[in-house]
Formats: sequence, C-alpha cells, structure tokens
Amino acid sequence: MRATLAEALKTALKAGDKRRTSTLRLIQAAIQDRDIAQRGAGKDAVTDDEILQILTKMVKQRQESAKAFEDGNRLELAAQERDESAIISEFLPRQMSEDEVREAAKAAIAEIGAEGLRDMGRAMAVLKERYPGQMDFGKASAIIKALLQ
Repeated sequence: MRATLAEALKTALKAGDKRRTSTLRLIQAAIQDRDIAQRGAGKDAVTDDEILQILTKMVKQRQESAKAFEDGNRLELAAQERDESAIISEFLPRQMSEDEVREAAKAAIAEIGAEGLRDMGRAMAVLKERYPGQMDFGKASAIIKALLQ
C-alpha cells in the first residue's frame, strides 16, 4: 500500500497536479503520524489494514467537512473537500452495497451464533476483521442491530 501511494505521488508530481499531490502528501503524513505513535507505544509500523482504516477515516472527515461548508454556503471549499475525498477513495477497496453488507452481517451473526443485542460487538468484530475499508461500519452496525432485535 505504501509503495502504491508513493508511486501515485511521484506520478502526480510529474503531471503537475497540485490538488492530487497535496492530498497524497496528507495521506502520507497521516500514515507517518500513526507510525510515530505506534513506535512510541513499542509497536511495529502500521499495516495495510491500518492504512485502510486511516484512509476511511480521512474520507469520512472530508465528507463531513464538505457538508459543513455547503451548509455555510462555502461551495468552493466544499468542492475542494469532495475532490480530496475522491482522490483518497481511489486507494480504498470497492465499497460494498447495502445488500452485500446485509448478507455479510447475516453470515457473521450465523457464524458466532448471535442470539441478541449483547452479541452485537462480536458480530461487528467479525465484520471489521473480514472487510476492512470495504463498508461503512456505522451502517453495518445499524443493520446488525436490526437483525438481532
């Protein structure tokens, strides 16, 4: 994943794409920050799964910021946030549809033998382990909750 990001940055620099270059540098800075935090805690550098989590969080932040800028009638800043979100999303796996999330949730519930809401955390843990960066876990949580009630 790091090599892919580095190659994309090199390509953006050669192409003179300022927005893409700055966004890719933001991604690398976020990964480096997490690496430093991990080292401080005596752990190894971040894994590809953790990089996917970082990217997912960055996309979500950009979407929330874009909405806030739109609400504040700052359309040029909202467009910038959406552009950054699109660039970051290119490095994430394809997002699962709601039907695919529902099927994955049903499979996780069946696998752990979940019987009620108290098993929701275990079911979510299975989904997070199997589908990092591939689904919105907020929506998945709502689906699991509905299935377990």
